[in-house]
This record gives sequence, structure tokens and C-alpha cells, in this order.
Amino acid sequence: MKKFNLAMAFAAGVILLSGCKLDKMIKLAQENDLQVNPNPLEVHGGNVPFEMSAVLPPKILPSNTSFTLNTIYVYGDQEVAVGSVEFQASDFPNSSTTTSRKSANFTFPYQDGMNPGTLYVQGVATDLKNGKTAETDRLAVAQGLVMTSAWVKDIAMVSYADHGYNDKEELIPTNVDFYFDQGRSNLRTSLSYDGETNASKRDMLSGFIAEKNVTRTVTITGTHSPEGTETINSDLSEDRAATIEKYYRNRMDRYDYKGAADSIDFILKPVVQDWNAFKGALAAYEGISAEEKGQYTNIINGSGSFVEKEKEMKKLSTYKKVFKDVYPGLRSAKTEVLTVKPKKSNAEIAVLAKAITGGEADADTLTIEELMFSATLTPSLEEKAAIYKAAADKSGMWQAHNNLAAAHLQMAKRGDASKLDGAATQLEIAMNKMASSPEVQANMGALQVLQGDYEAAYETLGGVSSSSNDINGKVSAMKGAVEVRMAEYDKAKASFASAKNNENVMIDRGLAHLLSGDYPMADAEFKQVERADSYYLLAVSAARQNNASGVGSNLKKAVDAEPSYKDMALNDLEFTNFADAVNEAVK
Repeated sequence: MKKFNLAMAFAAGVILLSGCKLDKMIKLAQENDLQVNPNPLEVHGGNVPFEMSAVLPPKILPSNTSFTLNTIYVYGDQEVAVGSVEFQASDFPNSSTTTSRKSANFTFPYQDGMNPGTLYVQGVATDLKNGKTAETDRLAVAQGLVMTSAWVKDIAMVSYADHGYNDKEELIPTNVDFYFDQGRSNLRTSLSYDGETNASKRDMLSGFIAEKNVTRTVTITGTHSPEGTETINSDLSEDRAATIEKYYRNRMDRYDYKGAADSIDFILKPVVQDWNAFKGALAAYEGISAEEKGQYTNIINGSGSFVEKEKEMKKLSTYKKVFKDVYPGLRSAKTEVLTVKPKKSNAEIAVLAKAITGGEADADTLTIEELMFSATLTPSLEEKAAIYKAAADKSGMWQAHNNLAAAHLQMAKRGDASKLDGAATQLEIAMNKMASSPEVQANMGALQVLQGDYEAAYETLGGVSSSSNDINGKVSAMKGAVEVRMAEYDKAKASFASAKNNENVMIDRGLAHLLSGDYPMADAEFKQVERADSYYLLAVSAARQNNASGVGSNLKKAVDAEPSYKDMALNDLEFTNFADAVNEAVK
């Protein structure tokens, strides 16, 4: 913090308009102490904020007078009147014997070209009775601007909507339930329990096997009805499952499966003396009352072996009905075949997508899900955009318009600013179709960041609500960067805590710590990024910690990586007190 004595001696030709009183005030004003903080001035959030305080010596404020300190920022041939600190004699009744103190906070908007520039203070003494004034010379109190906040990086992360296609292996279940006579494990073809005969089911299964679908597993669950001994029931369950396995393998031999049969895993699951199937069937049975069903449940939940419980059920008045209507459905071999869902290979999808975008194939050659997925198979943003355009033309889906916008945004980030208009158009369409989509909202925020409309971006990003950690992480990163631009450093640090990480995010997160005075945290972030700008900011942090060796070593790495930083370092006010270290680093 620097102090200045306001040189109040008038230059030749200055006319004292107020006689002896003002003349005396001006002479006493030479002893005025000024402090400007920070000094040099710093740019934060597009503004230049600072505090100015002044201490006037005793006797400088006779009654009915005032003394005003006007601040003016001058750059090139331009100047900005910033504000004033006014001392009214009536506000300082003891000014004849004591010093008079006053401070004020000021800010002015930063404009391109303001650096370098100079902040001046000019004193004006006023006789309040007659309105006459006298002015001091201008005193330079701050030279230049610290531009460290300008290192903030724009963060614009795009969000693609899900294409809805699964390129991983999917298994399709095919279920066939065969039923058996009481106490039998041979398949009577004419037997029908659920409206279809075993013969028709066997024919259907035979046709299915003949198609040679790629099959992973065949699971056959053999069951029995409650009657019978434990040995009989165990054998029935196993034998019924084995009967269907034997038939399935026989069909594979007939249709020449060869080695493919060895890759199919047959799983036989005999269920022996388990009441779950019976309880489920009984619950669905409408032939007896709930009270009568309760009698069965009480027996099942009571004591005794499986066989003993079944003997108790035989004593119930409804047993014959249950035996006739419910038991047959429990004598089964439930078969589930898991086959691989047929899909085009990724290579085939990519070739067909290229044919579609090139006008050599109809858009219906691929499903909309396959077409959208094909865009993920190419690293070319131009090809992605062409695919998403074809998808948008074919379906009109908001996802296609959003993803086309995302591709345009990525091309704009790469340097083609003309793509921003296309992104805006597609996002407007997507927004009209699905305004609540977090992908669309996040991309709209990214667009506004790239357009430089940070206030709109901040509002948009603040309204994004998503269950996706990926989208939330991107939104937090973009918000954090905007908050650094707004000089909301504490908010930025909070946003960055949950942000999706990349090198620019680490730079901005470090900058938020640096500009808020948390230098160890800033250093920790910058050290994770091995590139010129991070080295330069480490040098700035070292300067603020009065670490000359850190200034020199980090500046050397920065200039070695990016020679254009040499002139920047030589003129950066962050390094005013480290001339030797800077000169050594850039030589």
C-alpha cells in the first residue's frame, strides 16, 4: 500500500479565485496523505475496483469550506472521471486541531486500451460562501493495471443426447413350457394345459432351433406337483428337465449345429419339494374361496415334512378340485433359451451411415438409433454433423437437433466461429421440441459462453437440472469459469468442486484461488498442468508470496514453452519488485 503527498503547489499561471483562505488551504494540502489499494490497480470481473483513503492535516478546513479529491484515470488521449472524496468543514468540527480522515470505494469499467494508464488525484478547495474554487496539480497515484484475471479460460463443454442404441451383446429370452402327466417324465404330445399341446410347442421349438440363432444358454427348470414321495419327486423333476434337454440336443444334431452346440450352456434346474410354485398357482386360482386357500397356507406354514403336509391337504374338502385344476400346472419343464439379438457390426453401421450422408443410400437403411449411434464411430466433427443432420431430417427428434448443435459447437471451439449460427439454429429447434432437456439447456449455456454473453450463460446454466453426473459436472465447470470472469471467486471455487475436470478447468480453478489470496491451493492446481500459461501463473503466485526464486524458475519454464510471454513478463506489474529475477528468466 503506497502513500502519496499531494503536491499542491500551483504551476505558474494558476489563478487563485478565492483569496487568502483558499491559498492557505492549498498550501496546507501539500501535507495530505493518500493511499490507494490495491496499487497498482487490478482488473476484476471487467471492472477496476479500488479504495482510496485520505488524511488531511489540521487547519486545512476552515469553516464554510470544503476540500474535494477527484480521481481521474487517463489512458492514451482518453480520461475517465472515476469519483471523488469530499471533506466538508461542517463534517469535521475539530479539524482545526486534529487530522481529518475519509475513505471511499470506487470502480470503473475496464475497456480495451486502458492498460497502460495512470490514476490521478486532483484536489479542489472551495469557499462555500462565495463558491470560488482553487485546484491543485494532478498527482499520479497508481500506474498501470494488473491484468492477471484476464488469464481466465472460456469453458464450453458440449452434451450429446443419448442415441438410444446398444452396441453391446443383448440376449433375447424365448420361453416354452412343457407339461407332463402325473408321475411321468415322458412327453405326451397331445397333453395340453395352457391351451397349446406339447406337440405344437415342440414343433415351435424345433423351428426355432432350425433357425440356428446364436444361443448362449438353455435353462430347463423341472418341477413336480406336491403328491408323491421325496424320491419320486426328485426323479420326476430331474427326468422332466432331461427329457427336454435330450429333445433340444437331438434337434441340434438334426440341423447340423456342429461345433456351435458345444458353445451352448445347458442348465438343468430340478426344483424338488418347494412350495413356492404351488403357493403362486393357488393364489391365482379362482376355483376356491380365500378362506379355503387359507387352509392350505396354514398347512404349508405349519410343522411337518413336505410329504406330511401334502397328506394333510388331502383331507381338505377342496383337495380334489385343487388336485384337478392346480396340480397339472406344476408338472412341467419350463424352458428358457437366451439367444443373441442380431445386430449389424459397428463397421457395417459406419459404412451405411457414410452412404446415407453421401446420398448413396436411403435414410431408412439404418434405424434412427443406428444412425445416431454411427456418429459416435467417427472422430471427424464434419462427419458427425452430417450424420446428425441426416438424423434430424429423417426423424425431427430433439436429440438429433441437439447433437447437431453440439457438433457445431465443437467446431466453433476448434476455431470456426461461423458454426455458432448453425448451433444456435439447431438449439432453438431442440428447445422448441424439448425445452426441459438438460442437454439442450447445457449446450445453450455453452453457446452463450462462446458468444461472449456471459450473463446470459450464467442464467441459463443456473437453470439446468439433471440426474446425469456427466452433465452436472460440465455445467459446474462452465459456471465456475463464468464466475471467475464475474470476480465471484468464492462461488467459482464452490462450482469447481463438482466440475468435470480438464486442464482449462484446473487453470480457472487455480485462478479463482490465486485472485482470492489462497496461494497454496492455486499452486496445487497450476502444478497439475504442464504448459506455458500454468508456469506463468505459478510465477505470479510466487511474486504475490514474495518468492523471487519461484518467480524466476517458473517464468523461465513459461518463456521456454511460449517465447511470446517474454515481453508480457517484462511489462507485467505483478513482477515490479522482481526485475532481476524476470530479466534472468527471459534473457
